[in-house]
Amino acid sequence: MNSRVIVVLAAVMASTISGEATACPFCGAVGQPLAARRDTAAAVAVGEATAPATLQPDGVMTQPFRLLQCLSGERPLAPGETVIARVDTAIRGTAAVFFDRLDQPAGQMAIPADEIQLGYLAAAPAIDQPAAARLRWFARWLEHPDPLLAEDAFAEFGAAAFKAVRDAADALPAAKMQRWVRDEGIPQQRRGFYGLALGIVAAADPEKRAACREPLLQILSEPADDYRAGFDGILAGVLVADGVAGLEQLIALGLLEPAAPPVVKRQMLAVLRFAWESLSEEIPRERVARGTARLLTSPVTAAEATVDLARYRWWEAVDEVAALWTALGDEDPLVRRAVAGYLTACPTPQGRVQRETIRRGDAERFDDAVEASALPLLRAP
Repeated sequence: MNSRVIVVLAAVMASTISGEATACPFCGAVGQPLAARRDTAAAVAVGEATAPATLQPDGVMTQPFRLLQCLSGERPLAPGETVIARVDTAIRGTAAVFFDRLDQPAGQMAIPADEIQLGYLAAAPAIDQPAAARLRWFARWLEHPDPLLAEDAFAEFGAAAFKAVRDAADALPAAKMQRWVRDEGIPQQRRGFYGLALGIVAAADPEKRAACREPLLQILSEPADDYRAGFDGILAGVLVADGVAGLEQLIALGLLEPAAPPVVKRQMLAVLRFAWESLSEEIPRERVARGTARLLTSPVTAAEATVDLARYRWWEAVDEVAALWTALGDEDPLVRRAVAGYLTACPTPQGRVQRETIRRGDAERFDDAVEASALPLLRAP
């Protein structure tokens, strides 16, 4: 493989999700958990608001706080010391005050926090503790009546490695998650995580398997014509619970077919990526690649599916990918870029034949697409 091919392949691989980064790649962006904010701050203190918040000329809102107690760090606290902290909204009563640097009297950040929230912040396990042990502690706070604590516990799971969540399966509240995954009052992204988590428990605990699979299968049986954030987490939960049989069930439901709703096909593409990265022991990667190849013919997934197949180094789809140059590439430059990247990276004789065939008929656009394939593949939302 020559240097140019290696460069293009590296760019193609960099343009998609890679690595087992999070437990729930279907949960969207999660905020920085409170424990991480605490442990990366120079110090955290309990403060009490002493005056209303004021808007500064630079647009930043600040408020004075009298420090009461140090929660973490080694900041010396003078009795009744007052500091000015940034706030997102005016705070009444107590707050957690985060110090980025101890040598600056101002510039701290404060968030409102009552007694329960402050106790949670003080007791949350440190970020350098074993991941699964930390998640066992946070599992009890999932969907806590306090919205801040419920969201923070979810953020801990959303930011954790998938293996760590699997290792903490014994602490996941299976019976509650069976209700939460169907509760329309819970944010859909969190419900998606509970779908994934139910699959984890179903695979780990034979006694809970049937009860955890039931709500997932019920949701699959419902119409999916509209966008449902978190539905891909449900799909992933089926794969985690049932492995190859789960993948075959999703295929049998027609979720990879041209007639499937476009949003569902995009969700299936994300689920197949997850399976490739995190479920290779349960689902052979050959099966995952073949499922991905079935999404090549759809305009909404063709470019990204092509890039994924290049990242997987699965060259059996070379003819199907090359056909996209004229079938969809005339209308979508992202498809042309993906096709050019795939064919340039492909080391097989048939890959060379397809490259030369396209270049003979469309040299300028093909060379432009090859050059563009060195950039990350992005699709506007």
